[in-house]
Amino acid sequence: MPDIRPVTPDFAVAPQLAPDDLEDAARQGFRLVINNRPDGEAPDQPSSAEMSAAATHAGLLYVHIPVRGGPTPADIAAVAAAIREADGPVLAFCRSGTRSIITWALGQAASGADTLDLLAAGRSAGYDLSAVLS
Repeated sequence: MPDIRPVTPDFAVAPQLAPDDLEDAARQGFRLVINNRPDGEAPDQPSSAEMSAAATHAGLLYVHIPVRGGPTPADIAAVAAAIREADGPVLAFCRSGTRSIITWALGQAASGADTLDLLAAGRSAGYDLSAVLS
């Protein structure tokens, strides 16, 4: 069972998922999976192509927005657009979930979300966003 951490009712993050985890994500009601992990970051991680195929098989939409280091403005905008266009709950993942929640939070902050609310949402999911939202 993957370590899916709810952030809001429509957005969650997770550490690295396996292709088999996407069936479970679909059963939990997710409609879109965002992969924020660059291909080849670790020798044992599944490729984006493998994750895309597994998502399709599970009935999920899939987007690969690799974030290398800190998210760029383009990464932030791409994640925000994917979430905005999603037809239901979104699950984003990377190695630990940190890049995914940071990229999401920066997009939310740019859209005018309250920083204290974002910090609380991150904290409730087990992530400290104070270094990126202060």
